[in-house]
Amino acid sequence: MPTPEELLDQTEIDLINSDYDEELSGMDRRQFMFLSLVAAAATAFGAEKARAQGGAGAPGAAAGGGGRAQQPQAPPVSLGNGEAPALQFQPYPGGTGAYMEKLAKERGRAAFDRAVFTVEKWNGAVPTNPEDLAFLPAHRLSALIKAKKVTSLQLTDMYLARLERLNPTLLCAVTIMKDSARAEAMKADEEIKAGKYRGPLHGLPYGVKDLFSTKGVVTTWGSKDFENRIIDEDAEVVVRLREAGAVLIAKLSTGLFAQGDQWFRGRTNNPWNLALGSSGSSAGPSSATAAGCVAFGIGTETSGSIVSPATRCGLSALRPTFGRVSRQGGMVLGWSMDRVGPITRTVEDAAMVFNVIHGVDEKDPSTVMTPFQFDRKINLAALRIGVDANAPKEFVDKLKELGMNPKEVGPRPTVGGANSGLNVEDAAAFDSFVQIKAKEIGLDLNSLPEPVPGGRGGGGGGRGAAGAAAAATGAPTPPPNPLAGSDWNPRMVSGRTARAFDYIQGQRRRYMLISEWAKYMKDLDMFIGAPSGDVGANSQTGHPCAVVQYKFDVPAQGGGGGGGGGGGGRGGAPAPALDLKPQPICATIIGQLYNDDKILSVAHLYQVNTDIHLKRPSI
Repeated sequence: MPTPEELLDQTEIDLINSDYDEELSGMDRRQFMFLSLVAAAATAFGAEKARAQGGAGAPGAAAGGGGRAQQPQAPPVSLGNGEAPALQFQPYPGGTGAYMEKLAKERGRAAFDRAVFTVEKWNGAVPTNPEDLAFLPAHRLSALIKAKKVTSLQLTDMYLARLERLNPTLLCAVTIMKDSARAEAMKADEEIKAGKYRGPLHGLPYGVKDLFSTKGVVTTWGSKDFENRIIDEDAEVVVRLREAGAVLIAKLSTGLFAQGDQWFRGRTNNPWNLALGSSGSSAGPSSATAAGCVAFGIGTETSGSIVSPATRCGLSALRPTFGRVSRQGGMVLGWSMDRVGPITRTVEDAAMVFNVIHGVDEKDPSTVMTPFQFDRKINLAALRIGVDANAPKEFVDKLKELGMNPKEVGPRPTVGGANSGLNVEDAAAFDSFVQIKAKEIGLDLNSLPEPVPGGRGGGGGGRGAAGAAAAATGAPTPPPNPLAGSDWNPRMVSGRTARAFDYIQGQRRRYMLISEWAKYMKDLDMFIGAPSGDVGANSQTGHPCAVVQYKFDVPAQGGGGGGGGGGGGRGGAPAPALDLKPQPICATIIGQLYNDDKILSVAHLYQVNTDIHLKRPSI
């Protein structure tokens, strides 16, 4: 049991380390500490005297005169990156329970059963050119494997060879898993030969973003600090894909701690235009899939990290509704924002993969099971599809030709002060890492700059250009970045200084934003806006997005969203013009919550009536 002197020492330490706002209290910090220590001393020594007399303050004396002994408080349990908070984000304004009840009333028990996904049988000759085979859509490779016209080992060896050849140029793979991949492929072939076919992913070689843990294989998160770190467990998405028979052949690059396409070995590149980075942070899954180095990739998104690199590399992809795929075993950036989704060459591939990986996982309390019914012949006329004035004209015109009756939509709702709290969640998730790094660089975590009064609930404050903008408008100047010049994310530290009050107020306004979006989407199944234009809002609201190629053209230079890479210049200077080649240009469809199947079905109908997805880079 600590002595009163020890309690007083600890109280003083806690007061020194605490946040304190003199303006709000009307009392200077030294006076506050003095009075607090006086009160603590009275309490500590008063309790000691009561113990000595066996009175109410003694350990054996409970409130109400009982004699139950109090247990000494245990020290706080240490936390890593993955342990989830008790509070869980729910994108449906009425709450997940209300949505489950609605589903049960509308569809009964069947709403919670996984649909059977079938692929069209293979007809015709098998490609003999390895290049032709490598760029086949995953669902066509699936048909070849099921028909026993190619083996999983043949495809695995082909993709491994392409990875070995192209990775020095693309920097898309962190670890190429040759031995384990070949063993898994041979097992898949044995099972298929014996009639134990597991489904359309059986035998397909794929790669996973290097944010997911895998037994016996390094998981780096894009950081040199973790270049040799092994998290000896398999993430849930890896488990589900293995159970479906898919063959993991590589851990694919991620931007450093989910920041763009730069990681500790360099920049991951866009196979269509090597002068451009692949964007990020799902840099490797996008680059490798576009280059025909895997049948499909698995990426993650917090705010643009699937949509942006898939768009940059001219691919199809799905950023699912929040909560539809387990994040267990993946690096946490923000518990209320992180999502997992497929990055593929065609929309049908994305639907095929998603059909396996979605659903409830008790190890990820955010997950839900909702219906997913991919419809290859969806009736566009029966859908309520909004079209924004900034939507790609070619994309909209083709959908009209296919039967869409568009509804004109205006700007999306905004709520001032709504905040995802990403900085706070990021700082909490990376606390153990930050403690270590702070000691290495001599950063005193107990004397970080105070947050700007009235600042955003995320606790971030501005940096660089944001500081200049604040000065120009007369707004409070953001605190300096204590990590300037280092390569770890400033959010990991800036979120530590956020006030709980501001964070909660930001979350309340975030709920208002979600409710406003629910009103906006009330009479819509989906809408088409500017490509990637709604990424920021949807990172807070949880809505799904399908990415689909719609034209073949020279990409616009600059920007890129979601972490960029190879876009604009540094320090405000314009980037030099690049000699870029034509590549697939992508559109996005934003869906009503849980309408992942509908947006993929619409994107698929467009895709099969064009040929953009059949083009491939010369690399």
